[in-house]
Amino acid sequence: MKALLDESVTWELRRRLTGHDVYTAKYLGWDGKRNGELLDLAAKAGFDVLITVDQGIPNQQNLSENDVAVIVMVAKSNSISHLQPLLPKLMDSLNSIKRGQVVEIRAQDG
Repeated sequence: MKALLDESVTWELRRRLTGHDVYTAKYLGWDGKRNGELLDLAAKAGFDVLITVDQGIPNQQNLSENDVAVIVMVAKSNSISHLQPLLPKLMDSLNSIKRGQVVEIRAQDG
């Protein structure tokens, strides 16, 4: 799966997503892009999924118009220590999500 980490997600998560082709928005020079523009760029670049902690994306964007899935990680913060417990759910989601689908995963104490 070709995945894009939104700039709101720590780059440290990238190396933990083994078995997937993962890029960061910053690496691609896409940091600072608005959500709609980022989704358009991701779709045009062939990304399957955008991983974010921005809980507003599903409400702000018409995701049915984009050919990119979105995974929203909900935790106390976007630090790796708070995102790490979500890793098993994230890996499961990456293995099953379909383009255009939105999945929210949250910590137990989220």
